[in-house]
Amino acid sequence: MTVSSKQHLADQGQIHDKVLKVFRLLIADLVQNFNGGHPGGAMDMAAIGIALWRYVLNYAPNNPTFFNRDRFVLSNGHTCLFQYAFHHLVGYQHMTMKQLKTYHSPNLESYCPGHPEIEHPGIEVTTGPLGQGITNAVGLAIASKNLQATYNKPEFPVVSNHTFCIVGDACLQEGVALESISFAGHLGLNNLTAIYDNNQISCDGSVDLTNTENIGEKFKACNWNVIEVENGCYDVIAIVNALESSKKSENKPTLINVYTNIGIGSNVEGKAAAHGAAFGETEVDRLHRVNGFRPEDKFFIPKDVYTFFEDLPAKGDQIVNDWLRLVKSYKESYPDLGTDFERRISGKLPCDWESLIPASFPTNPTASRKSSGLVINPLAKEINNFIVGSADLSPSVNLVWEGKKDFQNPRIKVSCNINGDYSGRYIHYGIREHAMAGIANGIAAFNEGTFIPITSSFFMFYLYASPAVRYGALSKLQVIHVATHDSIGTGEDGPTHQPIALAALYRAMPNINYIRPCDSEETAGAWEIAIKSQGMPTIISLSRQNLPQYPGMSNRSLVKKGAYIFQERIDAVLNIVGVGAELKFALETANILNEKGIKTRVISFPSHNLFEMQPDEYKRSILKRGKIPTVVIEAFAPNGWERYATAGINMKTYGKSLPGAAAYEYFGFNSTVIASKVEKYFSRWNQEHEIRYEFLDLN
Repeated sequence: MTVSSKQHLADQGQIHDKVLKVFRLLIADLVQNFNGGHPGGAMDMAAIGIALWRYVLNYAPNNPTFFNRDRFVLSNGHTCLFQYAFHHLVGYQHMTMKQLKTYHSPNLESYCPGHPEIEHPGIEVTTGPLGQGITNAVGLAIASKNLQATYNKPEFPVVSNHTFCIVGDACLQEGVALESISFAGHLGLNNLTAIYDNNQISCDGSVDLTNTENIGEKFKACNWNVIEVENGCYDVIAIVNALESSKKSENKPTLINVYTNIGIGSNVEGKAAAHGAAFGETEVDRLHRVNGFRPEDKFFIPKDVYTFFEDLPAKGDQIVNDWLRLVKSYKESYPDLGTDFERRISGKLPCDWESLIPASFPTNPTASRKSSGLVINPLAKEINNFIVGSADLSPSVNLVWEGKKDFQNPRIKVSCNINGDYSGRYIHYGIREHAMAGIANGIAAFNEGTFIPITSSFFMFYLYASPAVRYGALSKLQVIHVATHDSIGTGEDGPTHQPIALAALYRAMPNINYIRPCDSEETAGAWEIAIKSQGMPTIISLSRQNLPQYPGMSNRSLVKKGAYIFQERIDAVLNIVGVGAELKFALETANILNEKGIKTRVISFPSHNLFEMQPDEYKRSILKRGKIPTVVIEAFAPNGWERYATAGINMKTYGKSLPGAAAYEYFGFNSTVIASKVEKYFSRWNQEHEIRYEFLDLN
């Protein structure tokens, strides 16, 4: 900031005070309008908002998706009116006063949902469950760092954006927040600023009811700069100076600890009652009077307040035009890099990417986690859209390609000599499964398709990650999660590592592909689907143990159907469904039954979600529901299979600590035993008409 601009800022005290009053009254009016919402935090952060949107953020109200914009994340998303109201003041065209008044209304076309949602202009990520936003912000900062290291030249800083994130007291109590804060400090993400709305209030009461730690020292211990702003409700200049200082940090992210009073000026200032309820008409009227406005002038914004912000759309247009000129010159000076940079901005993969997938695979038994590596590693090596990571399980998940470089803080020399820099595309997340998935969401949200993040861990530990995986699905973010060790075949690690019920959770989630391939061919099909699935995450569920290969039977191109006939039998009277690692039992069982004269066909069923996308005619041709019985064999809980099968060989307890093959045997996954159970069931099906309308657990 220049001397003249500092002086100009210092001269704005009078209008700052007026904007603060008007903004806080607007928040109180909006919450009272439908008698619901969260006024307190939005009111106490008003000075932060002036500092950000008037003075610090580089953005373009007329072009909310401008590629090089600063990213702003409201991690304490319940204060969403703070963001919506400033979007209105600074000139986002969609955020009219009429729109603001739809907050907490039944209006189906509202841009003002109860928490910020990514599909609306100017919202970078969906926030609500606390801690997710700061975690997404770390991902946004990582994405920017990687692009800078890949494309910037000294005279051409084509990627120069900064990530700002507001967090509240409750955000900082969530475990995922500390996971991501620790990781950001380790990585030295100096392009990340967290602004702490330190009002010391949560829903139940004052924060010292549950928390008495020193937040500043905690961040310092995690390798962050910490700047204190004492008068955070009013001192716009101090906040601006802190924000500008944070942008100049050389090697650390920055926390700006802004002390505020929740519900500032109201009769519940500083109390939990200010957090999540309207103040009441009487109190709102009083607030108008004491601030010099008439009670009947609701939603009133004086002309001079609008004037204070009116140049920002034009300023944003200039920022965009300057950047476009910079990129044009960059392309002239660095044509190859410039062409690749344009491709990344457009969110496209190279047109020939599918040619990098192996056309065939070895026929010897292969763990599908290894098959997965055979598929994706050649792509990740050659295509810089892919940024891959693991939660401390790199030796197990098979996602390390030859010559890979780690995304790492270049100032740190790691004892084990696994070093890298910000141009690397392999991320060691440490044992931070939840943060890994949330950070990957942030990377994906930076710009659709510019990055396709890949995470990896044991399937069981995607239970730790599940809130963030759900958020990726809700937010329509393309993230690929590689979940290995996906069955009781994991073996000796025991029931703690054997994911009996987790598939049911992910199969029930909307807008996510959970795919469980049976061999290398189906694994290739799963990867092709995941890479093409824009607007949704995918979980590829893979075995630890070696699996048989099925040349001529498994079909990568049919995985997209969700289920297909694996082994046909003319005039079949019985279906056996096999899934993933357990397809071998389905095939062996069918062969035994066919030898006994029970005409049995085998269905491979890698994905419920993909199957549901198929036409009814196709689904009927596969299942023949109502005509013949269908038995599913899968070493998971049966929940959900009632939609497709009439009976199942499944799990109804947790696993057991045994070698993989012995665990399968212990729980009844033996093809001879299964065939006997299915044969008895088939006899009952023909004799007891009523069981045709039930799902029977045969194990």
